[in-house]
Amino acid sequence: MESKNKLRQIFVLKILYEHTDDDHSMTIAQILQCLKDEYEIESYRKTIKEDLDLLIDSDFDIEFIKSSQNQYHIISRDFDVAELKVLIDAVISSKFISKTKSQALADKLSKLAGPYVAKELVRNIDVERRVKSDNKQLLLIVDTINTAINEKKKIAFKYFTYDVRKNKKEKHNGYIYKFSPYKLVWNGDYYYVVGFSDKYNDIGNFRVDRISKTPEILEDEAVPIPKGFDIGTYLNAMFHMYSAERKEVELICDNSVMDSIIDRFGEGVKVYANDMTSFRIIVNVMVSHVFYSWVFGFGGKVKIKAPLDIKADYAKMVREAAESCCGEALC
Repeated sequence: MESKNKLRQIFVLKILYEHTDDDHSMTIAQILQCLKDEYEIESYRKTIKEDLDLLIDSDFDIEFIKSSQNQYHIISRDFDVAELKVLIDAVISSKFISKTKSQALADKLSKLAGPYVAKELVRNIDVERRVKSDNKQLLLIVDTINTAINEKKKIAFKYFTYDVRKNKKEKHNGYIYKFSPYKLVWNGDYYYVVGFSDKYNDIGNFRVDRISKTPEILEDEAVPIPKGFDIGTYLNAMFHMYSAERKEVELICDNSVMDSIIDRFGEGVKVYANDMTSFRIIVNVMVSHVFYSWVFGFGGKVKIKAPLDIKADYAKMVREAAESCCGEALC
């Protein structure tokens, strides 16, 4: 009892956060009863009044309403309801967070809004059939990588993929990758770590949920970020975080796809006139089958103009895909 009484002001503040908001207040008598019922602390009206005055003087956002029975309530919180709705939607929808962890985080976020708005935070997003990560260590892995970035240290980890039987298999027979992490990136519903790979002696990236277990933070200093390296430029050149050789490509785009071009390359992309129905762009991209698939997805409204070898490779890929479907060679 003695030790609890020393923390009485903290319990009073906690009661206000858990039981009041802009529309719901508590009297000193109600606070006294709460202290007794929830924390087994006996006190007096004058003492609680002094505690409340001290909290208000200490700049806690507590409003005092003078009436026959003076009332108190919390008048501001770190997040309003609209902000919490967005955060909960993001957590629930995220593929890289397991279903169980998503619900636990959503429940914690809901409590930040106060006790009387739970119904407003019931979300209507359909995620029941959404594929979710089963890597239960993911948040710890992210935290460890973030620590390594702040400390400018290398990390070491094993990486896995799935075999044809859907079993996890560590890449290269359990090879331990040594990596200098620069940035954590959330892209296409997955977390990636971008940095310098000792194995490939180049900038690269790994999907965080495919890291086998919590990485080891090494004593080795991280390889410094190469001069001129820009994370934004690097990400704009990539498609679904697939690494490949970066090349300058000229595209002819139908006017109707401008929104998609800006979504992909940003508002800073340079646009050149072509004709009345189309425009040209010249962009640096990592040329791979993923890039070709992105072009193909526009159904002819995005065309590769140059360089000619990239244009030829794309035509070859489309032809081979068609032949594999038809079962015969095409002209």
